[in-house]
Amino acid sequence: MTLKSSLMFAGSLIFPKSGKKTSARRSLFGSLVCIGLSIIPLVVVLSVTNGMINGMTDRLIGLSSGHIQAYVASTVTQTSSAAEFRKFADELASADGVLQAYPEVSLSALAAGRNVRTGIQIRALPPEIFEENHSFSGLFSVIEGGYSDFISDGNGGRQAVIGQKISETLNLHPGDTFRIITTRKINGIISPRLSSFTVSAVISSGYQELDQLWVFIPLEDAYSLVASGNASFTVMLGTADADSPELVRIQQSLQGRYGRIANFYRWDQINAAEFENFSSTKVMLVCIMMMIVLVASINISSAIVMLVMERSREIAILKSIGATPRGISLSFMITGTACGAGGVLIGLPVGLILTAFSNQIISAIERAVNFFSRIFSVFRGVSAAELSYIKLMDPAYYLTEIPVDIPWAQIILICAATVILSLTVSVIPSVKAGKEKPLEILRKN
Repeated sequence: MTLKSSLMFAGSLIFPKSGKKTSARRSLFGSLVCIGLSIIPLVVVLSVTNGMINGMTDRLIGLSSGHIQAYVASTVTQTSSAAEFRKFADELASADGVLQAYPEVSLSALAAGRNVRTGIQIRALPPEIFEENHSFSGLFSVIEGGYSDFISDGNGGRQAVIGQKISETLNLHPGDTFRIITTRKINGIISPRLSSFTVSAVISSGYQELDQLWVFIPLEDAYSLVASGNASFTVMLGTADADSPELVRIQQSLQGRYGRIANFYRWDQINAAEFENFSSTKVMLVCIMMMIVLVASINISSAIVMLVMERSREIAILKSIGATPRGISLSFMITGTACGAGGVLIGLPVGLILTAFSNQIISAIERAVNFFSRIFSVFRGVSAAELSYIKLMDPAYYLTEIPVDIPWAQIILICAATVILSLTVSVIPSVKAGKEKPLEILRKN
């Protein structure tokens, strides 16, 4: 039995000329649909988690740590004043492989609005970073106000850029004044220090867990605001590529040259816990989705068994006229593989379409949920003013908007694995079909 003959017999198994809907055909079609339905969520979950993780990673690197972060000692001359700290950052920017360097003074403090106080993380940076740095200008979106006053009044202007969460908590808007409460030591006694700042802009990175406590002030103001012993002095360094193998060499070179002044860490060292959490979550979700595909693929095996029982007379006749067991087995394996491939061809484009419109779909579901919530509240006698808007993508845990990032290599690998899995589960019933004895089959029929 030639390969062509096996393909022709497989074609007749999948598309019989009679067109009669038998139990085996319905089972085979159901298996194809199940494979397609299992591929859809797998593609969506893989693409969405990949986009979310990449979006969070970009924000952690670009807005928080930089490609390499230098932790500078607070007792050295380089951190004695804003001018000296800027000079040291410029020196680091001239090092081989380093493209940008921004000095930063950070500390924890309290912020007081009209009626509320809350903890904040002060980040004192050169004001021009919001325009010069690609990550700051691209990943931060301005909710209210603008950077113009913050940048032009950077030297002692007492302007501040605050995160959206801080703005909501303290009810602050551009032009409003708030106080930052820090501590200072006078004659050995620790006492509070109050400094007033005017809100220049309210911004958001789209990832509230990262920026919910951030308050940005000009670098020069930090030195009149805090005691050096309470602050952390760092320099954010940018290179050509955060994923380049050269990053290790640059880090080692800087550590060897400035090791007495600062310690240098790569972004993957600083954020190791976050990235491990991201990776484990992605692996867990993909494993769950693959289990669904595995269960759907097993249906192909039962469909092939039913198909063998239904076509037993044809198998007997083919073997009587010279068909080989290997050829018969190959026909049924081709049928099972074609069923898996058909499911992939159905599920893959649908999954990609849902991924491309994932933000619009979530927004529509969100509106529908809130609409029905209001309707149910009317029957329960609850006023609409008492209801809070339900957000499916809670900004406290997720990005407010899903970045569409389709991992083509991984999706192609999963599709290939699904087809191979379909072939694998078809082997046992197909081999049994090839071993059928024609005389016994004809005698039974």
